[in-house]
Amino acid sequence: MRKIEKARAIQAILDDLFPEVPIPLNHDDPYTLLVAVLLSAQCTDERVNQVTPRLWQLARTPQTMARKTIEEIQAIIRPCGLAPAKAKGIHGLSQILTEKYEGVVPADMDALEQLPGVGHKTASVVMSQAFGVPAFPVDTHIHRLAWRWTLSTGKNVAETEKHLKAIFPESSWNKLHLQIIYFGRSYCPARGHNPYDCPICSIYGRREMFREFDKTMARKSTRKGS
Repeated sequence: MRKIEKARAIQAILDDLFPEVPIPLNHDDPYTLLVAVLLSAQCTDERVNQVTPRLWQLARTPQTMARKTIEEIQAIIRPCGLAPAKAKGIHGLSQILTEKYEGVVPADMDALEQLPGVGHKTASVVMSQAFGVPAFPVDTHIHRLAWRWTLSTGKNVAETEKHLKAIFPESSWNKLHLQIIYFGRSYCPARGHNPYDCPICSIYGRREMFREFDKTMARKSTRKGS
């Protein structure tokens, strides 16, 4: 099956399972989304949603956040991990937004990527979810699933993003990246994954994955029998 045909078939499965995909990070505007996405690096969305209400009590606009100290921000966001770097990033980008953009998050990929603590993936999420601009944010989870489904052989998230953009229509990118994230959480986890039971892997999964799963199950069976 050609890769584009496979992509369309996988997209149909995702549309059936996840016709609606709410944005997983709670936010009220582009700024609070930007901060929430920054906090989500190496942290679960659930944990971020637990932490941000306290952070918004401290400050929920760039102007107010810029007047707070990095230490005040860090004390609140510590449960998200990497707190020193994230607090410095939040404070720094808030200062820049206040001084350079009159407190408004720019709807521009290059401008977003220039902000402290904001990488390509974070900028892509903001562009797609806050401004509706077609983008395909690829994190390690989407990178893993794209490999499992033989949609990409990318060695990193940047290469995988390029491959996925080439085989999926641009009009689907904003919804599709969320669908893949939700699918991974529900059916295709990083650990303990049974490809035979997965709605997508069972049909389009990479052969190596099945061989590795079979070897793992055989080893477990041998240990039980010994």
